[in-house]
Amino acid sequence: MLISRLTVLFLLVSTLILGSCASGYQRLLKSTDVNKKYEAAVKYYDKGDFFRAGTLLEDLIPLLKGRPEAEKAQFYFANTNYKQRNYVLSAFYFKSFTDTYPNSDYAEEASYLHAKSLFLDSPGYELDQTNTISALESIQDFLNRYPESKFRTETDNMAQELQKKLENKAFESAKLYYQLRYNQAAVVALTNFQLQYPASAYAEQAAFLRLTAQYAWAQESIESKQKERFQDAVAFYQQFIDAYPKSKNLKAAQDMYDVSLAQIAKLKALPTAATN
Repeated sequence: MLISRLTVLFLLVSTLILGSCASGYQRLLKSTDVNKKYEAAVKYYDKGDFFRAGTLLEDLIPLLKGRPEAEKAQFYFANTNYKQRNYVLSAFYFKSFTDTYPNSDYAEEASYLHAKSLFLDSPGYELDQTNTISALESIQDFLNRYPESKFRTETDNMAQELQKKLENKAFESAKLYYQLRYNQAAVVALTNFQLQYPASAYAEQAAFLRLTAQYAWAQESIESKQKERFQDAVAFYQQFIDAYPKSKNLKAAQDMYDVSLAQIAKLKALPTAATN
């Protein structure tokens, strides 16, 4: 019975305290006292209550123009959005901050957090990568501006992760042409991938798929185009075995090579080639 009464008393006290805090916060929202509101916003921020701090700061920023507190208020407001994972907003407000206060003590961190916001907003590789490219550009701008930054290691790691995402996107897009049997487009896309990402983990697979797509394209071509396209298949085979002499796909590659050579010999023996 005593425990039950104590529990009820605790709940009542907690409710009164929370109600008092909430009503105090509501009064602050309606308050026109800029100094009081600013002090409260900073206290909320320091306690990690970024929602309340951000709400108060958003109201305060227009009122603090021209005052020394404006700089800190704008940085804190951008960071409240970052802490709440509103990365599109935090990227916007950190960029706005560095444009307004390029020489601020907060400028380096704001520039870094702008880049990191874009990094965290970057989608999976299977989606459109416009945001990923923007994040990479922002990281490069940061590194150009602050080459000795304490955030250098992390930004380098972010850039590598984003580059890997673009690499995955490029390979999967090229492979899709192959899977759909758009063989000419697959050859072009896979060639471009090899040129852009020569050290990729997908390099061997890309080389084999390019050979396979070229071979299929030669087979489905009209007779007047086959000789040249089978010759390209032979060249792709030679590049493939030079680069990957121990590939698990050597037998399949050899078979395509042998057929290509036989087709070239057959086409050379024809008295006239079709001209279409």
